[in-house]
Amino acid sequence: MASNQQAATDNNKPAKRKPVFVKVDHLKPGTNGHTLVVRVVSANTVLHKGRPSSSHNLRPTLIAECLVGDETGTVLFTARNEQVDLMKPGVTVILRNAKIDMFKGSMRLAVDKWGRIEVTEPAKFVVKEDNNLSLVEYELVNVVEE
Repeated sequence: MASNQQAATDNNKPAKRKPVFVKVDHLKPGTNGHTLVVRVVSANTVLHKGRPSSSHNLRPTLIAECLVGDETGTVLFTARNEQVDLMKPGVTVILRNAKIDMFKGSMRLAVDKWGRIEVTEPAKFVVKEDNNLSLVEYELVNVVEE
């Protein structure tokens, strides 16, 4: 009886899609929903704001730029707050539901509250560091349709 009820409730839920893993060199500006397996090459803290003693409702802000990549190339990943602790050089991570943000005309990979970062077993690939997609500068062009 219990298993029949369980099956009935499972049928009401939308089926989970299998993740489609993409490679770094397939990332394009303005896209989202990416799932990647990447190795962290380097991590640099760019913003560290501590908690002011007068206001208790502000959380400390921590942002790090991490160079991540796979066998096809590298891209800068913006890690925020607790994500920074996971992004240590040499660690292999799975980025789920990652998106491409544009910062000063170049691509940055990010995982917001709808995504997830999972540390996984070390990858067997060698990171191709000479193909950094974040060094490519993009320009916004408005197309007028007639």
